Amino acid sequence: MPDVALVPHPSTPCGAIQGVTVAVDRAGSGALRLRYAVRGDLESLSIPAPCEPRRADGLWRHTCFEVFVRTEGPGYLELNLSPSGEWAAYAFEDYRQGMAPAELSAVPRIDVRRNADTLVVDALVRLPSAPRLAMGMMRLALAAVLEARDGRISYWALRHASGKPDFHHVESFALRLDGGTGAPQPELERLR
Repeated sequence: MPDVALVPHPSTPCGAIQGVTVAVDRAGSGALRLRYAVRGDLESLSIPAPCEPRRADGLWRHTCFEVFVRTEGPGYLELNLSPSGEWAAYAFEDYRQGMAPAELSAVPRIDVRRNADTLVVDALVRLPSAPRLAMGMMRLALAAVLEARDGRISYWALRHASGKPDFHHVESFALRLDGGTGAPQPELERLR
């Protein structure tokens, strides 16, 4: 699982954080394994306390990690993974349209480790049962929302579209994950 670096949106810098990386690969048919690592002054961040794993809305309002999954067509899946162990999954019919809760094949497994300057969130997510998600090529938008203790939010992504932070934008889907090998391939050209 090679790491890819996320960058903060220019309008939401976070000087206390030195970097955010993500490693992603396929973990069998219809599953993704993700490892988010945040390095820096973790005491400056508001990190949700652990709780029982459960589905919860509004996780993006606080520190959480996100992955958006697109195959062919305009529809896509949004997954929110909190260090608390809470999670959310939504299906969209098109860009920010037709949002509905998505049923995953299993509750995501979220493991959190922390030391003085690194927070690591490992997640295993079994995607909804769909042949195109299980076998085909996927485009991913990888993101992190980091909340400072003073309430300021910093938005990190593999690629930001112009304008305000928007992880849903088609230009954010900058990582290709092939169906055969599962090897992540950064996209070098803009998606159409």
